[in-house]
Amino acid sequence: MNIPKIRIETTDALIGITTTKPVQTIVQPKAELDLQQPKAKMTIETTPSELFIDAYEARESMGYQNARSRIAEMAWQGRQDVLEGIARRAQEGQQLMRIEDGGNPIAEQAKLRDWQPYTSLNIKFIPQPGSLKIHYEPAKVDIRIEPQKVINNTKINKPVHEYIPGKVNIGMV
Repeated sequence: MNIPKIRIETTDALIGITTTKPVQTIVQPKAELDLQQPKAKMTIETTPSELFIDAYEARESMGYQNARSRIAEMAWQGRQDVLEGIARRAQEGQQLMRIEDGGNPIAEQAKLRDWQPYTSLNIKFIPQPGSLKIHYEPAKVDIRIEPQKVINNTKINKPVHEYIPGKVNIGMV
C-alpha cells in the first residue's frame, strides 16, 4: 500500500538590503548690496549781533576830540581788531582741523587766551565811572538739519537647493 507522504524541506531565506544614500546640496549666493546714504540737508540762518556803545559822556569827561574824528579812529581800530580776530580764528581752526597730528590744540589755545600782559597799577578815574553806556544783543543762530533716508536697493538671492533622494532595495539573496 502506498500511503501518500508529505515531505517538507526548509531553506533559510536571506534578505538583502542595498541602499543608495541621499545627496543634498545647499548653496547660498551672497546678497547684492546697494546702499546709498544721501547727504543731510542743512540750513543755517543767523542774525548778526549788535553792540551799542554810547561814549558821549566818557569822551566829554576826558576832553577828547569830537565825535566824527573819534568814530573814524575807532572804526579803523575795530577793523584791525576784526582782521586780527579772523586771522587768529582761522589759525586756530586749522590747528583743530589737524588734531590728528598730535598735541592738544584745545588746551594750547586756552592757555594762549588766558595769558594777559601785565599792566601798570595806576589808579585812574578818567573817564568817570558809569559814563560809558554799553548794550549788547548777541547773535541768534538757527540751524536746521533734515536727515535723508537710506536708499536700500539690496537684492537678496534665494538659496540653490538640490536634493536627490536615497533608495532602498530589498530582495532575497
